[in-house]
Amino acid sequence: MSGKPKLYYFNARGRMESIRWLLAAAGVEFEECFLETKDDLTKLRKDGSLLFQQVPMVEIDGMKMVQSRAIGNYIAMKYNLYGKDLKERALIDMYVEAVIDLNELLMTHPFQPADKKEQHFATIVDKATNRYFPVYEKVLKDHGQDFLVGNQFSRADVQLLETLLMAEECKPDILAKFPLLKSFKARISNIPTIKKFLQPGSQRKPPLQEKDVAKLMKIFH
Repeated sequence: MSGKPKLYYFNARGRMESIRWLLAAAGVEFEECFLETKDDLTKLRKDGSLLFQQVPMVEIDGMKMVQSRAIGNYIAMKYNLYGKDLKERALIDMYVEAVIDLNELLMTHPFQPADKKEQHFATIVDKATNRYFPVYEKVLKDHGQDFLVGNQFSRADVQLLETLLMAEECKPDILAKFPLLKSFKARISNIPTIKKFLQPGSQRKPPLQEKDVAKLMKIFH
């Protein structure tokens, strides 16, 4: 059996994408088992692999881990992306939880009904530019370091970069009023493991297309 973590999910971003980002940032190679049909998901449920009957699921260190936050915490701890002490970990958790809230909005946008898409897009832009990005801009200014927490690369940096790039896919000029976030984006994107993950041909997944949405709905519903 391979020693690499094995990721069970569909061939799209969803709630597994942040886990892919974390593993890639840590320089960890991983394998993926894509769920292509409803039967693939049913099989995992029936053989007891899914503790709460849902994916993402990651096989790592002899465990079959579920719940994306728990998986992310484990990877961050294992690969030293979780700060140097309890206070740094608390800051990382706060920053990551807020990023997850914004990420959730971005991630669910393709699933909105046609008549709700415009309003949902407006909500994304409003919350990104008025609630979330100003906070991270201020954190970077007040902290005065290259990274969000302490003076080392952490899970918070990884997940913020992931979400900044998703937000730019949604609205290319969304960072126009946030110069420190733009510098942060360039800086973190240039970290060797991240740079590699951003190259074509990596295991990073593209934005969800309409045809993908219909396929996923058949698998999960």
